[in-house]
Amino acid sequence: MRHTEFWARMDRHLGDAYAQVWADQFVITALGQRTVRQALDAGMEPKAVWRAVWEVLELPDNER
Repeated sequence: MRHTEFWARMDRHLGDAYAQVWADQFVITALGQRTVRQALDAGMEPKAVWRAVWEVLELPDNER
């Protein structure tokens, strides 16, 4: 997954503006107690970050 696809999914599920705020503020345990932005900036693969987001947001299986 590319970063552009990751952010498109975030925007689709959280809205354009809120996705950015959520990514900067919401700490996810599965990301090593980091936010989405911190995890991506640390070099985590977008697909791995998306899986953590998918789980936290309790999205349907087809969004995995």
